[in-house]
Amino acid sequence: MSKFNKNNSNANKKYNREISREKENKPYDDIVEGRNPVLELLESGKDINKIFIQAGEKNGSINKIVAIAKEKRVVMVEVQKSKLDEISGTKNHQGVIAIVPPFEYCDVYDILQYAKEKKEKPFIIILDGIEDPHNLGSIIRTAETAGAHGIIIPKRRAASVNATVAKTSAGAVEHVKIARVSNINETIKYLKENGVWIYGTDGEARNMYYNQDFRDSTAIIIGSEGFGMSDLVKKNCDGLVKIPMKGKINSLNASVAAGIIIYEVVKQRL
Repeated sequence: MSKFNKNNSNANKKYNREISREKENKPYDDIVEGRNPVLELLESGKDINKIFIQAGEKNGSINKIVAIAKEKRVVMVEVQKSKLDEISGTKNHQGVIAIVPPFEYCDVYDILQYAKEKKEKPFIIILDGIEDPHNLGSIIRTAETAGAHGIIIPKRRAASVNATVAKTSAGAVEHVKIARVSNINETIKYLKENGVWIYGTDGEARNMYYNQDFRDSTAIIIGSEGFGMSDLVKKNCDGLVKIPMKGKINSLNASVAAGIIIYEVVKQRL
């Protein structure tokens, strides 16, 4: 595998041109709902078009949301619960929904730069076809708490960042860099050219995850819920690791598997 090379600017420029050509409208359902996600959104300083608040008595964290929104001069509109129910994608809005601009995905280059700015070895999560938005939200939340530098998801046949993902992540989407790419395998190649080792999770692997050294620049690939990694993605990995299974069920939920591997990386880097 090739390590980072200062003369690699041509490859970087070519990759970024490809990303720029394939930019598209970024889905986010234009809403963030739930008290914690809206609080995280307000505190992140990102743009908010308006906030819908359920009419009636205000209590708990709703008062904090109202106070911060007033301080930041965000437009607030009181509406009946039926209106919030109509807008809500999760049907669990907790009396507050923020209307926001489309979610802004970053480039993979931005993730690498973020690690460089922090003077840390890149730690990246690549999701190869995670389709359940709840799993995506949970993985984003875990990645944020673990200090991962970014998450990479594919544009096709996979969950994108929407209101359900934002709520499941408990607002972590506002603090994690997320890149959405058209070709996972080209992205793997680009990461390798920038000195990142690629490790896939696979039930048939010989190497246990806790025996792998993750202290260098690392990207962990988590496969889809039903089929795992695609054959080509698996072939392009520098190594494969597995989580031991002792019960009669031979697979873990994708977000649980991701959490186990992510915190092994954290443990090794402490």
